[in-house]
Amino acid sequence: MNALRPLRVGVDEARRIACELLEAAGADADHARCTADSLLYADRSGVASHGLLRLPLYVAAAEQGGINVDPAMRWLPTREGAGLLEADGAFGQVAMTEALRYAREQLAGRAVVVVAVQGSSHYGAGAYWTDQLALDGYIGLCTSTTGPVVAPHGAARAVLGTNPFSLSAPADEQSPLSIDMATSTGAYGKVIAARNAGDPLPEGWAVDSRGNPTTDPEAAMSGALTAFGGHKGSALAVGLEALSVVLGRSGFAFETQDIWANPASRMNVGHTLIVIDPEAFTGLSHTRERVSELRRTVRAAGEDVLAPGDREAAARAQHREHIMLAASTVHQIQECAAARGVSPITTVN
Repeated sequence: MNALRPLRVGVDEARRIACELLEAAGADADHARCTADSLLYADRSGVASHGLLRLPLYVAAAEQGGINVDPAMRWLPTREGAGLLEADGAFGQVAMTEALRYAREQLAGRAVVVVAVQGSSHYGAGAYWTDQLALDGYIGLCTSTTGPVVAPHGAARAVLGTNPFSLSAPADEQSPLSIDMATSTGAYGKVIAARNAGDPLPEGWAVDSRGNPTTDPEAAMSGALTAFGGHKGSALAVGLEALSVVLGRSGFAFETQDIWANPASRMNVGHTLIVIDPEAFTGLSHTRERVSELRRTVRAAGEDVLAPGDREAAARAQHREHIMLAASTVHQIQECAAARGVSPITTVN
């Protein structure tokens, strides 16, 4: 297997292996399907760090207790227009599916609904959730905690999560304006991908355990990632961690152990979802027109300028029927399948 050459896998085959492995780990069919779909969305979008790269980790966490395959999720008391979901250690994708269902239900006659999720786990790519809302005509914002992997600006110790933020708004084209970003300089999944492939990290992404800059993924995992944008990105990371945690009873990153380090760790991840109905303001048509005008103007600012979400939308259009997986990812999935009696993943030329 050539570690430098990505391998082509059909979307249906990728969904099959993901669902079968998750079900082998104890997940029911619906939970396996919604989790697999979010991973596939990331791979189709060209965001491999949040795709099937994570499948063996999810399987290990489900088997060892870091993820609860039979959660007793419940809604806790709140005021109108708010929701607080106890996810009971569920797959983050299962918790977010329920959070979106609740938000849509509660938006009837309201301008804004805010949903906090506690006791969750990794939910995949944030845009998968906010893009769905934008395609339904809403503006969606979502934040989440992660494990402790990012050092605050000026520090060497991992205190913060990568604390991703996504925002999607409806536009007059098929794809919404879509922003999805970690507040670390690079996503932690990209560090894992670099380690698996034997590649160095870009300079400026990480420090080692002594606080020295490093491009070695192993040293970065023992040390910390940097926040993007210096003190400003670090401040944003702190604010998003607060927003993701304090509306419920989730744990801050420094209070958890990442499932990458210990698949048995019940991380108590927190998510916050904010959904806005444009019809309560100037109307959906006006919102779509203005968002589209903004996007067109951004694109017209230079020959090679892209608006947020353009690259991912183009990748999804190209990968409707297949995805490209790193050979190291395919190898790990094959080992995971063999150990559980699941038919191996089939690649195509």
